Amino acid sequence: MKMIAPFFAALLAASSLPAFAQTPLKLGLLLDMSGPYADIGGEGSVTAARMAVEDFGGKVLGRPIEIVFADHQNKADLAGSLARQWFDDQGVETILDVAGSAAALAVNQIAKQRKKILIANGPAARRLTNEDCTPYTVHYTYDNYALARGTGEATVKAGYDSWFFITADYVFGKDLEAITSAFVAKDGGKVVGSVRAPLNTADFSSYLLQAQTSQAKVIGLASSGADTINAIKQAAEFGVGKSGQKLVALLVYITDVNSLGLEAAQGLLLTEAFYWDMNNETRAWSRRYFDKMKKMPNMVQAGVYSATLHYLKAVDATGTVESSAVMKMMKDTPIHDFFAHDGRIREDGRMVHDMYLFEVKKPSESKEPWDDYKLVATIPAEEAFQPLSQSTCPLAKK
Repeated sequence: MKMIAPFFAALLAASSLPAFAQTPLKLGLLLDMSGPYADIGGEGSVTAARMAVEDFGGKVLGRPIEIVFADHQNKADLAGSLARQWFDDQGVETILDVAGSAAALAVNQIAKQRKKILIANGPAARRLTNEDCTPYTVHYTYDNYALARGTGEATVKAGYDSWFFITADYVFGKDLEAITSAFVAKDGGKVVGSVRAPLNTADFSSYLLQAQTSQAKVIGLASSGADTINAIKQAAEFGVGKSGQKLVALLVYITDVNSLGLEAAQGLLLTEAFYWDMNNETRAWSRRYFDKMKKMPNMVQAGVYSATLHYLKAVDATGTVESSAVMKMMKDTPIHDFFAHDGRIREDGRMVHDMYLFEVKKPSESKEPWDDYKLVATIPAEEAFQPLSQSTCPLAKK
């Protein structure tokens, strides 16, 4: 009887808890788990979110925190359907990321209808904080404006003032090309041509041939993930660079650079929100991540960790999961962590923070695996992102 008593005491204590307190708080990630963007988010983003939950303590408001995820296969309709099921039938309270702009825009509308919070880390389209902004959406890590402002403007100012784009043929790529083109024109350059490549293109030879024929000083890759890696590898085979043309990848992650190798990637200029070897804080967290994933995190994965922790702190501070109250707390509270210093979420949902322009090192400059970048410039938060005065978001106060 003495051994049985503690069991019944624990059972009685558990049964006396409110049902709400025993229900897991489910946070979801809709990602590409097996396609061209799997290395950008994928299992790495799931791991980062789980690290944030662990560091927070595993519970909030007496509820265990559960991370759920699904592969949307880069299909916007599937992403929207999964989000609807999660919100309506499976008790998911918040979606922490949706890989890909088209998929994110689809989920954004579902989240708005359900009055649920969406925190976007992987997507880049500006529409999330412009015409498609909502009171419940945060665009956290980066966007196309920041990429074009960093890499595009720096390249033109260095004298590479004529551009030909090889662009991913969907929302993200078209938006990135349009913004970069505007920066090129503003700084006195010109765009001499462009071509659209379908998602998950394996053979870029015809597109590269058109780019070389254009005699543009820059071949701009407005793409991401496996598409960018394939294009860079094939550009090297075509002799791009040796002929005087400069290859510029407007969205590159450290995981891409590692896949390419420094021999192929050396000299690339790129804009990132995060690099693992910036300081003691970034190194400490990244090495913990490395122990789990056997690779260093990219900016999306670091952003997922930061966003998850920021959301959980807001829930804890407000004592509720009600979206409006949590979002107000998230916007009122500055973000100070290894990912962002003095970050803040504006009324249009844009999280503003410093961005960084890097150059990929030569093999001779690298001292260890993943020692890939050297810092060229820090782009202050107020310059890195689209000014609020230019926003088309109805929530923006101008």
